[in-house]
Amino acid sequence: MYVAKEHLVHRLAKMAGLRRCTVDVDDAGTVMSVWAPKDKLPAADDAAEATKKEAKRDAGRLSVVLIHGFAGDGIFTWVLQVGALANHYDVYVPDLLFFGGSTSGDARRTPAFQAECVAAALRRLGVERCAAVGFSYGGFVAFRMAEAHPGLVAAVVCTGSLPSMPRSTNEAMLRRLGAASFAELLLPDDVAGLRSLFAAGAYGKWSRWFPDFVLKDYLELMIFNRKERAELLEGIVVSDKDAAAAPSFQQDILLLWGENDSMFTMELANKLKEQLGEKASLRSISKAGHLVMLERPRVFSRCLREFLQQQQQPRTTAAASEVKLELLNETTTI
Repeated sequence: MYVAKEHLVHRLAKMAGLRRCTVDVDDAGTVMSVWAPKDKLPAADDAAEATKKEAKRDAGRLSVVLIHGFAGDGIFTWVLQVGALANHYDVYVPDLLFFGGSTSGDARRTPAFQAECVAAALRRLGVERCAAVGFSYGGFVAFRMAEAHPGLVAAVVCTGSLPSMPRSTNEAMLRRLGAASFAELLLPDDVAGLRSLFAAGAYGKWSRWFPDFVLKDYLELMIFNRKERAELLEGIVVSDKDAAAAPSFQQDILLLWGENDSMFTMELANKLKEQLGEKASLRSISKAGHLVMLERPRVFSRCLREFLQQQQQPRTTAAASEVKLELLNETTTI
């Protein structure tokens, strides 16, 4: 698994023009690991400086921030999307705190603090405006970024997540999944638990074909910082009263869902679209579960690009795309 990640996943990211860097975001030892466009990183020599000057010609390109969930770190989650997006957008893939190479000495474990750290890292990398794409736990973070930093976040794409996790919804999900807690489900300590996690997240039965040694390697490589991650899971749950006071988002929002998601179901997706109002559109992808970006990567990337293209259009062309926008604002299934 380590060899696959280093030599395949990282190679694909580098082929898409991304490089990994670390960003200090505060004085408490908080460090964010981020895969970023190589031509947007600080120049180390004259040749790199020339590359950066060349990149300024593309200064109008939209930045896209891909925020992962609990199943893996940033680039492992989004490797099948970076190649599809990097030719048209500046793609940034952060590791959230206590995943990948990101860490912090701060005691806060909320999506809001994760959002502040991602926003700080992006600004230090020169990002002024972006679309935030959040999967599962990353969706909570993307919504918090959009709420706290409307000047930074121009649009939100949410897949398999919510703006907040009401306690009643949390308890209903656990009953449906047959788990005592999300820590039990999302932080497995053996191969059987990891198989159960993949089975819950996938539509197909592909996870059952992984040999035990691959899953053991995955546990060692991906499931660490267990105490801190368990605290992150506790930090997403809020009272039903607090969840009802949801913010009114300024951004256009795409809810991009796996039609067969057994964790965050289509019922939750439809309720969320109704709650968010006319600024939100919902698209569902058939034959895909919670891990929709891995199960149907080409369809997922196409839906994502179509939405992002609309966000990049000048306001003066909005009238020309009015019909297309109206169609997207309806619930569609692919």
